[in-house]
Amino acid sequence: MVQQINIMQAKDHVDEKVKIGVWLTNKRSSGKIAFLQLRDGTAFFQGVVVKSQVTPEVFDLAKEVKQESSMWITGVIHEDSRSKFGYEIEVEDLEVVGESEDYPITPKEHGVDFLMDHRHLWLRSTRPWAVMNIRNEVIRATYEFFNQEGFIKMDSPILTGSAPEGTTELFHTEYFDRDAYLSQSGQLYAEAGALAYGKVFTFGPTFRAEKSKTRRHLIEFWMIEPEMAFMHQEQSLEVQERYIAFLVQNVIDHCKYALDILDRDVETLKKYTKLPYPRISYDEAIELLKANDFDVEWGVDFGSPEETFLADHFDQPVFVLNYPKAIKPFYMKPHPTRDDVVICADLLAPEGYGEIIGGSERSVDYDYLLDQIKKAGLDPKDYAWYLDLRKYGSVPHSGFGLGLERFLTWITSEDHVRETIPFPRLLNRIYP
Repeated sequence: MVQQINIMQAKDHVDEKVKIGVWLTNKRSSGKIAFLQLRDGTAFFQGVVVKSQVTPEVFDLAKEVKQESSMWITGVIHEDSRSKFGYEIEVEDLEVVGESEDYPITPKEHGVDFLMDHRHLWLRSTRPWAVMNIRNEVIRATYEFFNQEGFIKMDSPILTGSAPEGTTELFHTEYFDRDAYLSQSGQLYAEAGALAYGKVFTFGPTFRAEKSKTRRHLIEFWMIEPEMAFMHQEQSLEVQERYIAFLVQNVIDHCKYALDILDRDVETLKKYTKLPYPRISYDEAIELLKANDFDVEWGVDFGSPEETFLADHFDQPVFVLNYPKAIKPFYMKPHPTRDDVVICADLLAPEGYGEIIGGSERSVDYDYLLDQIKKAGLDPKDYAWYLDLRKYGSVPHSGFGLGLERFLTWITSEDHVRETIPFPRLLNRIYP
């Protein structure tokens, strides 16, 4: 009996006859040979149908079958050094399972708008496949890293009554007779978790109710947010850089085929596993930018050009420390010797991808936090539970957030993952 396998298992069945369920992505043929480009969800490879080696019916079917038709194919696996995958199948028989007619995404260039309107089909193509597989590996490695570091995974609510980052970016809804919002962040809840369990992380969708004006910003994205009790900022930075290096190394180790599809240079990625990452203060960053003809003044937040220059200057991810208090959220700990900055850091990725992590040490002073909440125009009643954390055995604690999609744009070297990741809920189609 012929063994049924998937394409990714082809390396284990060289010179063996196997059966695989596939879809046709493309084809070409001469008078004597048909070349079928096939996929099955695990990988992409080529099926070769030689006219003299199959029945006339099989060869005619190989020439006539339409793009994205599903099939069973039976044949012998061979090595193929010319392909990125490294193997192909010499087809002896094929059987159409589901016919396809006029598949809209043809093997030609399509515009971004067209592909976004057809995301439900675009995810079948090679680049989305590669990005999604790397995304899957990053998620798997995230759980491995935090598990081995002694963290507990907790889930923060998606509907919330409070705003960590500011009320102007909240999606409003009604929760029975109360106002509620789609979550901007799981951080505040993670702080409660850290004071219960020591080290926790959350991982879930977050939302920003602002029109996306650049290719860097999404309305919905996924965020990994660790929070750590009895930990100051410098210790948190060490966790952050170990985490990033761990993710990059695991992508290198486990996603070679996907990186090849994306033409991502592995040698470049290897640089980002070298620790420690450089650190500069916000003050130093301003001076460095001014020395290189940037028109910036102390107190402004950095945009894409500034972030790109700073990271590329070091040719490594770089931590920028201690931003002005006025441009950061209320919960960050004030600097012990300066009133104008807070103890925080952004990690900027090189190659033009900007901030991938934002983090800080959290303020533990009840009165200071209450004052900051009021200055931010927030209702202290909504944060009574958060302030409680400072009343009952508070400790120094720090945390950070990694935006998964932003991280993926950097690792995959894609212009923007919203073109390749199929379902950030289609919300981003509203605000292109």
